[in-house]
Amino acid sequence: MRFRSYDSLRLFDVVAHHLSFTAAAAALNLTKGAVSYRVARLEDELGFPIFNRQHRGIALTEKGEILLRASRLAFSGLEREIIGLRGEDPERVTIGMATYFASRWLSPRLMTFMAQYPRIRLRLQPLIDLIDLEAESIDMAIRWGNGRWTDLEIEPLLPCPAFPTAGADIARRVGEVGLEAALPDLPLLHDRDDSDAWADWHTAADLPYRPAGDGLIIPDPNVRVQAVIDGQGVALYDALVGAELSAASLFRISPVELSDYGYFLAYPPGALDNPGLKAFRDWIMNEAISKKPS
Repeated sequence: MRFRSYDSLRLFDVVAHHLSFTAAAAALNLTKGAVSYRVARLEDELGFPIFNRQHRGIALTEKGEILLRASRLAFSGLEREIIGLRGEDPERVTIGMATYFASRWLSPRLMTFMAQYPRIRLRLQPLIDLIDLEAESIDMAIRWGNGRWTDLEIEPLLPCPAFPTAGADIARRVGEVGLEAALPDLPLLHDRDDSDAWADWHTAADLPYRPAGDGLIIPDPNVRVQAVIDGQGVALYDALVGAELSAASLFRISPVELSDYGYFLAYPPGALDNPGLKAFRDWIMNEAISKKPS
């Protein structure tokens, strides 16, 4: 039987991105029931399930993951063809990243890219969360974490182990009573609601993790650095806070680190068919290999 519901694949993409009928409905300006109904109709026509309905949300099936990659690749190729037919400049590239990474690692190196590729119009888009790149017209994002994301193509860029940091007062208290005794009373600063970073660190440190309902969420990493310095809590950081560590305004309070954390390139399937984006990807990968964080 010939498949005809190509318009439903866009809805499928949004639901797969959010892994929530409720969140997808809000993004699409539809009711949750309408989204659920259209997904069910799509599964009927496909002849196989694309989502597993779970008690606390939904998850892609194995065939759903394969379909998602295929549909994103197809839509990405179609979008590039439309851009070419419009005569738009293919050398314009938008890269999303946290200002923390942009200012502390990328900025000192960026002029070499501009000198090497003067025809590429590079635009840096500040990001503080995991967003829909296509909706924001972003060609590639640089994400911090452990790389365990399934919504985009992921490439390791810069290994940068994360470790707990504190301001002077909290670091002094940790030094007096020990980290294990002090930690239960310390506010843990998070980058977002669903972050697993602190849970991962507690596992690495062989310490019990208490999900803090009163934990402070500060998405902007630069703002979070200042909050740690001001004594508002402890946060996980990496070698990019070297200046603060050297100035003794920030202190590392444990030798335990998350060795698999760092910075990753994230982009839609087929995105590297854009020669400008491919040039940026190759350049930044070479920079990461040849130069240590600074």
